[in-house]
Amino acid sequence: QVQLVESGGGLVQPGGSPRLSCAASGRIFSIYTMGWYRQSPGNQRELVAVVTSGGSPGYVDSVKGRFTISRDHAKNTVYLQMTTLKPEDTAVYYCNARWGNYTYWGQGTQVTVSS
Repeated sequence: QVQLVESGGGLVQPGGSPRLSCAASGRIFSIYTMGWYRQSPGNQRELVAVVTSGGSPGYVDSVKGRFTISRDHAKNTVYLQMTTLKPEDTAVYYCNARWGNYTYWGQGTQVTVSS
């Protein structure tokens, strides 16, 4: 069982650069592929960024060059550094851990981009 707790969301001005954090419980964090998803009202949840257990990242096209995903195995934490935020980035951001048939979700953190 893995528990995920996100933090770092809130109200951000366009162009802002917040960092989301996801703290994971459990001592086998390192084997999981970790990801950040987001969901805005009326839309399906979409994958934003993913990082493998070996640290290889992947991004959806809309955030490439603006978002950076990273993980710290010593802290059991995955981060999403967001830059140059746009109003269309407004969503609830969810942390995800995946290994084989096992998938876990955090409770989500709201990011609202508005002036």
